[in-house]
Amino acid sequence: MSAPPTPGTPDRPFAHPSMPASAAGIAWPDPARQTAFDQWLGSVAAKHPLDAASLRSASADASFRRYFRVDSRVDGAADSSFIIMDAPPAQENCRPFVTVADLMARAGLRVPQVLDWDEPQGFMLLTDLGAQTMLDVIDREQPLANLPLYMEAADALVQWQLASGPDVLPPYNEALLRRELALFPDWYLEKHRNVRVEGKLRETLDAAFNKIVQRNLAAAQVYVHRDFMPRNLMVSPQGLGVLDFQDAVYGPITYDIASLMRDAFLSWDEEFVLDVTVRYWQKARKAGLPVDADFGEFYRGVEWMGLQRHLKVAGIFARLTLRDGKPKYLADAPRFIGYIRATAHRYRELGPFLKLLDEVEGIQNAAGYAFGRV
Repeated sequence: MSAPPTPGTPDRPFAHPSMPASAAGIAWPDPARQTAFDQWLGSVAAKHPLDAASLRSASADASFRRYFRVDSRVDGAADSSFIIMDAPPAQENCRPFVTVADLMARAGLRVPQVLDWDEPQGFMLLTDLGAQTMLDVIDREQPLANLPLYMEAADALVQWQLASGPDVLPPYNEALLRRELALFPDWYLEKHRNVRVEGKLRETLDAAFNKIVQRNLAAAQVYVHRDFMPRNLMVSPQGLGVLDFQDAVYGPITYDIASLMRDAFLSWDEEFVLDVTVRYWQKARKAGLPVDADFGEFYRGVEWMGLQRHLKVAGIFARLTLRDGKPKYLADAPRFIGYIRATAHRYRELGPFLKLLDEVEGIQNAAGYAFGRV
């Protein structure tokens, strides 16, 4: 999971105009990449024009990408600042970002415009959608006060889904669903919880995963952002902006609304989740999108899709901590375990899986599974 420019941008560092562009408090583990970046920035700064000495960190994310902010040299310019993406090509492929940015722009969404791209080196200059995310302006204490924001997000989602067509984006097919689900046993259970996934436990997981895949493959297919949540939606007077869309696929229509309402970084009571979801469903039906005619059936589809996402994210957060040295993500894993338990509790066929999970989490006395490295 990832999130481009977020608030908290540092004040502009003191830097002499003659300093190398990357010297203003930005670390470069690879001196050769720093040199390449300085040369690239020097060339684009002359074309746009940019104040290279104003370069500062904007954000890092869960991937190998990081983002810088740089100001314009033109006083009073409409675009007073720009975003630079640093995406090492050995780890990051920027082409999907460029492709999906174009799709979203043609669908009428507000997304960063690619102004310059050095594809071989992984440097990109983008328009700046601002520094305030939807997550930053949400009132966590008064859910209904956020309804206008969520309706703006729902409108953007419907607009994106209406642009859908097959054979444009990668398919969210069974193979991908299962690869994502495998992150939960491989990283959350085995490596984080030190639970050996074998025997009866493996059988219980496989049975639950088969049901999850079957349910989600039955959903109608549209364009899926795949991380459509408040942290990736930018708020500004120009309208809602959308970021972090490079992993978009063609898949279940239930995915993005599940992502929006079962967020990685905040949780709502079910009453508010239902309120926003039914309003989105009404908008989608009115627009002619292929949602179930019965809201109850649609909502069950959203829950099953959310369950797949929560299992995946729990595994990703464990991997980010244990493999990538980013422990802050695993601190939010209990939120996802809560989402998983709440959904599993509703469906009789997930009873054995819920029992397994409760035992792993120590919510009830463990019995029936052999845990640990035995």
